[in-house]
Formats: sequence, C-alpha cells, structure tokens
Amino acid sequence: MKISLITPAKKRSKNGNRTTALRWARILRDLGHKVEISVKYEGQNADLMIALHAWRSASSIKLFRDIYPDRPLVLALTGTDINEFIRTDPKPTLKSMETADALVCLHDLAVDVIPKKFRQKLQVIYQSAPPLTKKRQPARSHFDICLIGHMRDVKDPLRGALALREVPESSKLRLIHFGKAHNKAWEKKGLAEMKRNPRYLWQGEKAGWQVRRELAKTNLMIITSLSEGGANVVSEALVAGVPVVASKINGNVGMLGKDYPGYYPVGNEKALQKLLLRCENDRAFLADLTRRCKARAKLFKPAEEKRRWNKLLAELE
Repeated sequence: MKISLITPAKKRSKNGNRTTALRWARILRDLGHKVEISVKYEGQNADLMIALHAWRSASSIKLFRDIYPDRPLVLALTGTDINEFIRTDPKPTLKSMETADALVCLHDLAVDVIPKKFRQKLQVIYQSAPPLTKKRQPARSHFDICLIGHMRDVKDPLRGALALREVPESSKLRLIHFGKAHNKAWEKKGLAEMKRNPRYLWQGEKAGWQVRRELAKTNLMIITSLSEGGANVVSEALVAGVPVVASKINGNVGMLGKDYPGYYPVGNEKALQKLLLRCENDRAFLADLTRRCKARAKLFKPAEEKRRWNKLLAELE
C-alpha cells in the first residue's frame, strides 16, 4: 500500500512525534509498504493515512476523508490529545476520533480517557527500542540515576535534582540528565541547580548512541513527567534492562503496569527522595524493580511493534 504518514512535527524536529513517525515509517517499509511522511496532508494519492495527533492533524484527517471516503484512516493519539486537548478543545479532537477507522495509543490506560463509543476502535502499539549492543555494567563508584528528557514544564525536569539536595552525605546518589533547555529560563535554572547541587549533572542534548551508552552503565532511570502519552525513554530503559522510577501518571502506569512498585506522587520530591534512597540501599527492592522491568520488556521490542502494525493493517485491508 501507499501510506500517507502525517506528523505535526517538522522534518528537523527531534521531538517525540517526529521520532515516532520515523520509526513507524521504517516498520511500514519493512512490511512492504510505500510511506510518505508529511507535516500536513495536501491531497496526494494514498491508499491509507496514518495521522499522529487528533487535534493538530485535524485538517489533514478531514481532507483525506473528504477525498477518499472509503479508504482506511488510522489516528494515533498523542500525549497532548489524551492529556490536554480532549478537555481544552474537544470538538476537533473528538471529530478526528470519529472520522478514523482505527485508533492507536502507546499505553494501556489511554482507553480510560477516550469516550466509550470509540474504545472498540482502539489498539495499543507500544513504542519499541533497540537492544543494547553490549552488556550492562552499572556504575559502582556512584549510584547513578539517568534522566532523559528536555527541560520544559511538562517534564518536571528538576524534580529529581530537588530530591537529591538533602540526601545523607554517605549516599552515592548522582543524577545525570540528558536533554536540551526549552528556553533561556530553563537553561538558567539548570545551570543554577548544578552550581548549588553537586549531585546533579546536566549534560544537555545528546545523540541516541550516547543515551544508550549511559543506559548501559546507569543504575536506574527516572521519568518525572507531569503527563505523557507513552514515553519512548521508558521503552528504551525496559529493553535495556534498566529499572525505572516514575511519576504516577497514566502514561507511565500504562507502560510499567498498575502493580509496579516504583512510582511516586507527581511533583513530590520528598517521596521521590525516599524511593531513590530505597533503590540505593535495598538490594532486594532494586532487584524486584529490575525483574519486573525485564518481564515487561518483551512488549517493547521492535519485532512486537512490527507484529502489531502488521496485524492492524491486515484488519483494515
């Protein structure tokens, strides 16, 4: 099939939607399809559309359906769709859901957010990550924690640093943060935090291979976001065998499981500090987190993501 893949993220963007679109394009091409990625649909011929973002891609979805009323249309629900626009501007968001033949989400709990009448259309396709190329060797001189996320409000990026400010002097906890500042204000905050907090090391934006190298030697990964649609950094940690500590939001719980013991209340650095110290000092607890993450990893491997896409497209043909 000839597939039009629509993402609101521009060509040189490194945000999650662009990364997802590029990975899906590779998967779909491996399955034998021709894929054209566009920021906006402009009437080109296609056998099927896959659109990321119900709200931002609403005009593209409408145009494709107007031109090709009988051709299949898949809508991928992003984090801002299910965490923001479904409440703040529901009309175009819900119209896109209604128009689509199938809905795709990235974690298990998205089903609880969307209207019941659309739930039969919904399929979970977890974002995959490649395995590490070498065996993990966690650091011993420090108990390193890895945070992978840009410096912007929704990521609550300094929550981990705040949690480490008053840990006991004997602790070996250290937070290594990869991600660029969204603006000058966040850059100033990050630099100021490093100056006052020797346990916080902000490294800025890094290439994918550098992130994977850090995952190979870190003791733990944290994700502190206020909301997520299904963060790929969680997929990367799971496939790498890295235990995760996460804010208790739908996007994280929907990937790690409802019974996962590594959650802390959103925005609560005291609870996060307690959890991180437990990870450092309670070997059995850290081993349990690691075991649970490894058990989930099979859901996030490239072959499983490919299998789910192949199954969905076969149902739509």
